[in-house]
Amino acid sequence: MWYNTKVQQRRTLRSHRLRLMTAVNNRQSDTKSVCSVVRRILRTIFIYVLEVSAISTKELQINEEIRAKEVRIVGEDGEQVGVMQTAKALELAYEKDLDLVLIAPNAEPPVCRIMDYGKYRFERDKKEKEARKKQTVVEVKEIQLSCRIDTHDFETKVKHAHRFLGDGNKVRVVVKFRGREMSHLDIGRELLEKFEEACKELGSVDKRPALEGRFMSMIVNPVKQPNK
Repeated sequence: MWYNTKVQQRRTLRSHRLRLMTAVNNRQSDTKSVCSVVRRILRTIFIYVLEVSAISTKELQINEEIRAKEVRIVGEDGEQVGVMQTAKALELAYEKDLDLVLIAPNAEPPVCRIMDYGKYRFERDKKEKEARKKQTVVEVKEIQLSCRIDTHDFETKVKHAHRFLGDGNKVRVVVKFRGREMSHLDIGRELLEKFEEACKELGSVDKRPALEGRFMSMIVNPVKQPNK
């Protein structure tokens, strides 16, 4: 929305400027009407400076921001218009109530396209928003087990893992050893293998059980479910 406001203010300024040029060239307006147009231009500039921030360096240069004296023009429908003075290209864009947009600043001469930049920004932002929606964020959920876990708690943990895997998340299963349990690492390894077997329909082990200090863990990746 902020950019649409900016474009509208620029076009209003162009309209005032063209009317002033027409009035002066045709000598059809008296001094009072010319002064009125000048006042409107100054008011538009004042509002533009106060309300609209400068375009980010990531944005394309448009209209009066283009410093090249000569540019190659691509029309609004993609046709090659040719090489011309930037001032002439601006007039061509203004006549169609469109913008002159610098799309290839490093070319020789630089390439500009005549387009509705506000519409272009809107469509580009819409596509980026849709692309972000399609991106899948994979989280790593952690489930902790103990060597002395009972059957009910084990089944509850398995259900949690099923839910996480069904949502497309990875699951890190951790067994913590306490005290003398460090002398029975095989119990923890068997527990993790049992957990892997319970999750085999929804996940596959990416990282095999590994001991890190007093913790033994493995990573279970979600598997793609067939379309029903």
